[in-house]
Amino acid sequence: MIHFAGLKAVGESQQIPLSYFDHNIAGSIQLAQAMERAGVFNLVFSSSATVYDEANTSPLDESMPTGMPSNNYGYTKLIVEQLLQKLAISDSRWSIALLRYFNPVGAHKSGRIGEDPQGIPNNLMPYVTQVAVGRREKLSIYGDDYDTIDGTGVRDYIHVVDLANAHLCALNNRLNAKGCRAWNIGTGNGCSVLEVKNTFEKVNGVAVAYEIAPRRSGDVATSFANNARAVTELGWTAKYTLEDMLADSWNWQKQNPTGYQS
Repeated sequence: MIHFAGLKAVGESQQIPLSYFDHNIAGSIQLAQAMERAGVFNLVFSSSATVYDEANTSPLDESMPTGMPSNNYGYTKLIVEQLLQKLAISDSRWSIALLRYFNPVGAHKSGRIGEDPQGIPNNLMPYVTQVAVGRREKLSIYGDDYDTIDGTGVRDYIHVVDLANAHLCALNNRLNAKGCRAWNIGTGNGCSVLEVKNTFEKVNGVAVAYEIAPRRSGDVATSFANNARAVTELGWTAKYTLEDMLADSWNWQKQNPTGYQS
């Protein structure tokens, strides 16, 4: 079983915390109960780098403390991780992989599968592409006074295809294993919001108007991975560059300028 379901926006989680607690925590418990009834005990859980204590410095590795996430989204992922760890200790039938995503972006190279959020995007990449295609007037960059290379937040962006392959590697790892194990899934490279915007313009030849907005509650200055454990134990490596991610995202958006049609 691969458990992707849940609410996932950092800023939104600060505004509607009870919905996040209900969907992400209670929903995960209900899924585990259904799996037990069906006799299925192999699970890959979509966790997040937001489980790490905000006092940690990047690159983040799995030996660093979790706890005290900076936002409610991260808190829900942390609680589910802890519940699954306890479950695997209490019941030896379970084999669980915790994949701590960094920042998935990109789209399938065919342009048929991409990211189409409803309303104003909470994530950077669809916000950039929607401005570039003319759906939105300008990109809001939340804060330019962080202690980073250019004052904007630094994140570890990973192509969705690399992320999907990590799940296959984790499934194979868990087939003959027991217990619960966590892996960071990121490239190990940090890029600022302005670097992403500027690289998008260079790669795709499209201007992206932007404005500086106040910081969002729950955001941290810098977050990028040490992915050595995933490379060593899962045999997984990230193959796609930031330029690939930006080109594929734009290819999808151009083919779907108003998003998916219902």
